[in-house]
Amino acid sequence: MLYDWLKALHIISIIAWMAGMLYLPRLFVYHAEAETGSKQSETFKVMERRLLKAIINPAMGAAWIFGASMAWLGHHWDQPWFWAKITLVLVMQAVHGKLVAWQRDFENDRNTRSQRFYRYANEAPTVLMIGIVLLVVLKPFLS
Repeated sequence: MLYDWLKALHIISIIAWMAGMLYLPRLFVYHAEAETGSKQSETFKVMERRLLKAIINPAMGAAWIFGASMAWLGHHWDQPWFWAKITLVLVMQAVHGKLVAWQRDFENDRNTRSQRFYRYANEAPTVLMIGIVLLVVLKPFLS
């Protein structure tokens, strides 16, 4: 029963984390087109900061806590699919870190990237999410 609760909370956390990870780069696309110092730019700064602090960061932390708890209870340590998933989750964590750095650049009016760059960056979380879901559901490489 505990495992099922952890799984439900993990899924909820992942949904919230991914919602933010998909939305923040989209905000960057529009922010990159806004004039530095404009009312529009300042509004994007507030939106980006709040999204990161109120949704993305807490959801990511919860996803790690619930996911690690499930891994500890589920004993998946000997499964190759599990390690492939962990690898993709660590890459997702690195993408999260880049989003934080880019938000700081915007916050300090130091962005040097184009809206086109952020359009491409927006695809990374999607590709990683697809890979992670396929690994968890299909569990390839079972011995």
